[in-house]
Amino acid sequence: MHRIPEKIHELTVGQLAARSGAAVSALHFYESKGLISSRRTPGNQRRYSRDTLRRVAFIRAAQRVGIPLATIRAALAELPEERTPTRDDWAHLSEAWRSELDERIRQLNRLRDHLTDCIGCGCLSLDSCVLSNPDDAFGERQTGSRLLTGNGQRARDDH
Repeated sequence: MHRIPEKIHELTVGQLAARSGAAVSALHFYESKGLISSRRTPGNQRRYSRDTLRRVAFIRAAQRVGIPLATIRAALAELPEERTPTRDDWAHLSEAWRSELDERIRQLNRLRDHLTDCIGCGCLSLDSCVLSNPDDAFGERQTGSRLLTGNGQRARDDH
């Protein structure tokens, strides 16, 4: 692990990448999305404050559990003066994200449980297909795929 001397208060992008485990390109991307920030030196080089390490760790942990970057950005924006998230912040946010993650887990379990039913089918017109049409309300009345109009009515076949 790369140690950063305590007296260094700012990191180069290379130091931040080495210490955080994030690629330089990922750090540039996070910055372009407003997740982290840097200042520019007179030579136009990026410098990150030391607390950016914790912010990057927070972003990466949230990404690993499937939280979209837009949601992460919104959560970070709620912190006063863009401060670095604390353990309490993580606990609060992870509780708020729990229901979203639980729903994703339910969807993934459903996909896993029904995946072998559709492998190789390719027709997308089964009586019920939980992969191409989850929670199909029309499947109980008719089989086959249907084009629906904006108001939920079946389009007519006038061809």
